[in-house]
Parts: sequence; C-alpha cells; structure tokens
Amino acid sequence: MAGAPRFGIWAAVHGSRAAHHDPDEPDDASWARNRALVLEAEALGFDAVLVAQHTANPFDDERDQLEAWTASAALAALTRRIEIIAAIKPGLYHPVVLAKMALQIEHVSEGRFALNLVNAWNRAEFERAGLPFPAHDDRYAYGREWIGLVDRLMRGERVTHEGPHFRIADYQLRPAGTYRRRSTIYLGGESEPARSLAADHADVWFINGQPVADVAALIAGVARRPAANPPLGFGLSAFVIARDTDEEAQAEHARLLALAHRDEALRADTRSRTDAASVMFAKTDAAASRHVGTNGGTAAGLVGSYDTVAARISAFRAAGVELFMLQFQPFEAEMRRFAAKLLPRLRR
Repeated sequence: MAGAPRFGIWAAVHGSRAAHHDPDEPDDASWARNRALVLEAEALGFDAVLVAQHTANPFDDERDQLEAWTASAALAALTRRIEIIAAIKPGLYHPVVLAKMALQIEHVSEGRFALNLVNAWNRAEFERAGLPFPAHDDRYAYGREWIGLVDRLMRGERVTHEGPHFRIADYQLRPAGTYRRRSTIYLGGESEPARSLAADHADVWFINGQPVADVAALIAGVARRPAANPPLGFGLSAFVIARDTDEEAQAEHARLLALAHRDEALRADTRSRTDAASVMFAKTDAAASRHVGTNGGTAAGLVGSYDTVAARISAFRAAGVELFMLQFQPFEAEMRRFAAKLLPRLRR
C-alpha cells in the first residue's frame, strides 16, 4: 500500500497505575504533564494524540484522571500540526451538546480535531452516577443513532429527528464547514455491531493490538462491507519496546511483564467493573499473562530491534493500517527513542 504511515501517542490520562508498572513511569495524570507530553510529541514529529475519556480512573478510582474534552480543547489551542483525537462515550452527552463542543474544538484547532466513538466498557462509571448502562448490543444501537445525529450536526445540517432514543426539532449548529465537511470520526470496537457501525459511520476504524495476520483478516472483512464514507481507514493500538538488538528488547519485555504480574489484584478489580461482553477485554484479558499494555499492547509484536520493529510496522502498513497509536514505558523516554531511532527508518 502506498503512502507513509502516521504515528500517534496515547495521552497519559490515567497516570501510571492503569497499565504502567515501571517505577520510572511518573504517577501523573495532570494537565501539566499531558500538555508537555503532547507539545513534545508534536515537536518530535508524531502525527496524532488520542485522549481517552473517563470521568473517573477506570483502573483505580483513588487515582487522578484527566478530563478528555476540556483537555483536548486546550491542546487544540496550544498545538499547530498534531491531530487531536478525543474519545467520547455517547451515553454521557446529548448529541446536540457534543456536536457543538466538537465544532468549537474544530475551530480552535483549525481543522485538526477528531472524535473517537467508544460505546463504553466501564460499567461502574455509569452505574455509580445513576446513568443507564444497557447491554452491549443495545449500547451500539444507541451509539448508531447518536453518531448519525452528531455527524449531521457537525456538517451544519438542519436536523429534525424522532427515533428510539432522541427527539430533535429543527436544530442547526453554526459555524460549521469552515475547514472541511466535518471533524474526522474514529470508531473502536471489534464486535459485529462495532464493525457494522464503523462501515456505516466512521472514517477510521481502530483495532486493538494483535498479530499482523489477525489484523489483516479484520481489515479485509470490514473493507468488504459497503461503506457510507469510503474509503474507510484503519488504525492500530500497540505498545512498543525497541532496542539495539532483539535480545535486549525481549529482556525489557520480560522485565515489564514481571512487574505487571505483581498487579494481578488491579486487573481483577478492573475486570469486576467491565462489561463481560466487551470483545476488547475478552481478547486482551486472556492474553494479559503474555503481553504488556492496554488495548492489546505488545500483542501487536512491536518488540525487538529497531530493524525488527520497523519491518513489523511495514507489514501492518501493507495490510492496510495507516495510523499507529503507540504506548511506551516510561512514556517520555521511550517516545523520544522511537522518534530518534524508528521515525527516520519508517519515513525514508
């Protein structure tokens, strides 16, 4: 496939405890750290930042949690080139309110904003707030109606709608369409309802980290579906451990894995908060004993020498992945290593 891959980072919205076990990783989810992290990522040449959305820390509610949308608005004002992708759970915001927020950040960023639709896995986040948390497929039905309305409102259409979940009468948002037709829509999830929704409403489908053959099969399956916004793009989450040699990288992976195993109680607590029907957690929890990181983490295989990791990224690119959303640990130091050692190899 032609074209250079794009590389993004996950913002440090949880601090260290969520999936970071290295004592050198700061336990810091503050705005100050995230501002510095994203500005440095932009200066290093990264193309995007994904700001995950949680109202409370989903792994340990005694720890801090960055708020995604206010932080994304601030990042949009401070940056000049990097794409700002804010995750959103439809059950937390009415589509009119969210679409207006998205349009404002689109203007602040001058056309660099995107939203990542996530139909929610953290049951406790909703139930403790007294909010409904429907069954898995019902959440996707709600999300389908929700994103259809947000899409039209972000385009500046005058919307009248009466459906199972929303009633909107003659609503139009302005200004709209200043920089492009609307902000980019990303969608995560690998269940059948998620794949169908991605084909119908997304611009980019996010896939959890897993081997290239599995990713190629997922991409081929979704690419065969008729798409409302062709062509559908594809992104991949991955945790990177790159060193001078394969042996050094594998040793570092083993070290991090040993540290992660000490936090089995944390993983058990997270499972207790999670919708058991979530495909992401069914896959990644089963592999947790062998991999580091969230959303598949090192299951994508980006562990090895610089040449090994570059070759594996090229294989994913050939399979159709255009955007790699990367995790590191310790984040800042390993992000700099990736920028210095891998970006030149991958952008020749």
